[in-house]
Amino acid sequence: MGTMQMKQLEGLSEKIFLDRYALKDADTNNTKVGDTVLVLTKDDPKFPTKEVGEVIERMGKQVKVKLRTGEVIDSHVEKLTLNVEHSPSQLWDRLAGAMASVETTPEKKKEWTDKFRYILEDWKLVPGGRIAAGADASDELTLFNCYVIPSPHDSRGGIMTTLSEMTEIMSRGGGVGINLSSLRPRRAIVKGVNGSSSGAVSWGGLFSYTTGLIEQGGSRRGALMLMMNDWHPDLVDFITVKSTMGQITNANLSVCVSNGFMKAVKEDLEWELVFPDTTDPDYDKMWDGNLDAWKALGKEVKLYKTVRAREVWHTIIEMAWKSAEPGVVFMERYNDMSNSWYFNPIICTNPCGEQGLPAWGVCNLSAVNLSKFYNAEKHDVDWEDLGRTVRYSVRFLDNVIDKTPYHFEENRVNQQGERRIGLGTMGLAELMIKLKIRYGSPESMVFLDKLYGFMAKEAYLSSAEIAGEKGSFQHFIADQFLQSGFMKNMLDAFPEVGTAIQENGMRNVTVITQAPTGSTGTMVGTSTGIEPYFAFEYFRQSRLGFDKQYVPIAQEWRDAHPGQELPDYYVTAMTLSAEDHIRVQAVIQRWVDSSISKTANCPADFTVEDTKQLYELAFELGCKGVTIYRDGSRDVQVLSTSESKKDEEKKVETKAEEPTVSEADNVVDKEYKRRPQILRGATYKINTPFGMAYITINDMNGTPSEIFLNVGKAGSDVFAMAEALGRVCSLFLRYGDHGNKVKLLVKHLKGIGGSGAIGFGANRVESIADAVAKALESHADYMAESASPYLSAAREVTATIPQPVVESMGVGAASAASESASVMTSLDLCPSCGSASLINSEGCKSCSNCGFSKCN
Repeated sequence: MGTMQMKQLEGLSEKIFLDRYALKDADTNNTKVGDTVLVLTKDDPKFPTKEVGEVIERMGKQVKVKLRTGEVIDSHVEKLTLNVEHSPSQLWDRLAGAMASVETTPEKKKEWTDKFRYILEDWKLVPGGRIAAGADASDELTLFNCYVIPSPHDSRGGIMTTLSEMTEIMSRGGGVGINLSSLRPRRAIVKGVNGSSSGAVSWGGLFSYTTGLIEQGGSRRGALMLMMNDWHPDLVDFITVKSTMGQITNANLSVCVSNGFMKAVKEDLEWELVFPDTTDPDYDKMWDGNLDAWKALGKEVKLYKTVRAREVWHTIIEMAWKSAEPGVVFMERYNDMSNSWYFNPIICTNPCGEQGLPAWGVCNLSAVNLSKFYNAEKHDVDWEDLGRTVRYSVRFLDNVIDKTPYHFEENRVNQQGERRIGLGTMGLAELMIKLKIRYGSPESMVFLDKLYGFMAKEAYLSSAEIAGEKGSFQHFIADQFLQSGFMKNMLDAFPEVGTAIQENGMRNVTVITQAPTGSTGTMVGTSTGIEPYFAFEYFRQSRLGFDKQYVPIAQEWRDAHPGQELPDYYVTAMTLSAEDHIRVQAVIQRWVDSSISKTANCPADFTVEDTKQLYELAFELGCKGVTIYRDGSRDVQVLSTSESKKDEEKKVETKAEEPTVSEADNVVDKEYKRRPQILRGATYKINTPFGMAYITINDMNGTPSEIFLNVGKAGSDVFAMAEALGRVCSLFLRYGDHGNKVKLLVKHLKGIGGSGAIGFGANRVESIADAVAKALESHADYMAESASPYLSAAREVTATIPQPVVESMGVGAASAASESASVMTSLDLCPSCGSASLINSEGCKSCSNCGFSKCN
């Protein structure tokens, strides 16, 4: 294959490996000179920092550690993570032995230890994070990433049971999906307490709040997906819930959309929102959220409301355009395509959306690293080695089912009854660059269909072969299994798969899942999941600040072609059109029996109508779901629809104007200078370590009196802290008359440093606070130089030549500036390392600095 075998990792890759996946000795008192360790260099409860090093001296509990940078630091054994495994080879040995250990004979154990070791070598197969961390590490660690639990029983006790199950799973590192459709709608009668229900959305808020507590308390954040079916009376409340600050903040949201609803949208029909009759004597015992099953029993369904399907659809689109949520899962199609359609319906997905699951279903994930299967001599895929790796990988994942401990009996019964596995890929973008195929092009669609069709065929033949040896999954019925939508497509393309299943059976109900691979992909140094690279150049935080780095495959080309632009087949997520994102997803979906974690990245000027067309394109092309992320989408103010447009505009204009006035207490401080109706000023565009900042300074009586900061996306930590800084600065400038307050403010803000800096010399910006100081200084110069202080004005501090961004303006300038200018995608704070490095990719937020991911 012409690939170099990787025996040792470096930099961030090594840190991720040692921190998350390498086997550890929990007793750090065993530390000795020469040990490779992770040492806690910043003991911060929220943003701790660890570095890789070697112990060079130990005296009692005190140690000296030489970091990879060469720096020697003093530490204590309690601040060390002691690694038993130091290299990928040791991990591969452990995983190969662990998965082969469930084979039934010594000969089989030896055979499959060798075969598993072959596919693990050089990261040809990259196991899911839970498998890598947990296999033969502890009998308590699950090897499954994600879970779907049954829809809550519609009672206080049932909701608390679901809450307890969710909490238990999250505390063990698993993400959870919950469909809320079983819960009665808002204001529905609750007979037992002679009252009315607070509704399904309100209880979703409880699950979200609890997830937030787990995020704060554990080393691994909880991850939650909440879903609602399109017939539920609370549907519109669910779609718009994130427009109300604070209701649901720790969950991803998706609407389960039926074929009937999409038909009603297309034909502009009315749509009924319904719920079972809660007074039915069998309601408490038989209702589980499955409306079709309830109707099949001849039970009454109560009509709550009739709506226009297109209006509901437009609300979904508008909310997705504004804030990237909710996503849409075409759940009826999902079940029509599902191989478990006849015995175990899909009710929800995991938090990242790639794995639709029945109640008590689990994710069992690993990824083939496609970047390792380029044949340089033939300038083609190494099809033979890829086929071998896929076949062995199916057995590897099947053995996980028997190797993992089960903490819930329901999970064991379900998983051992259907043996669901999810083999996916990473490194697709890198492989396509090597092949000089532009991701998203017509040529790429042909290639992707061939590549993923080949892998699906090999995976299914392997599962059938294992079934012939070990037996089929418990609920396998050949005729019904082969009637699924997915299998009909498979048999049309590869009749030999049908023959193999008829002869041998099928070991696994599903075989393929395209999951996010943020942490593991970053660790092995390739593109993640099926996504294109997010960018080819990025900033890496270090002790010396932010350093510009390039993706290796891009750096290699630049080194070989100095001064030239990258070829057009070097495409990134943001340069690819949103339609091409969806078309790639649809081509790959054809060969995925589960689903795909994929984000269609859209530019900031992507319209609501564009979004509508994109969602409908996804449905027409056969996707099972769709999620978009419009750059800067969370900068849009999401306002209540209950007020008039004038009231909304007034709300935006008066936001944060009077921070010292409490209307509730009717207290007005006489030293506070109230803001007049109109102020004028200028907006300064300054690059900061947290992305581009638009700093608006408005003047009162010829001196600055108001500062607005626009950095990051609304809802992000960066945005919140920047807004707070602007409010406090405005309060200081307008309160009392105590000398030159602008000069005093500059003195105290200038030079404040954070985790990194950007720029050089006079243009070096240490932090957002430092940027405010520089904007105030520039504003003073501008006011002094300008004959008319209210001409068009905007300064770009980091540019060699100042460029105007906006005209002189009053309140709301910063927001207008950010929407009118083309800037690099803004980033959010990483909850693990604290740097501004969180990006949206694969339907998930992940950190390009430390490898943190919310999904794995």
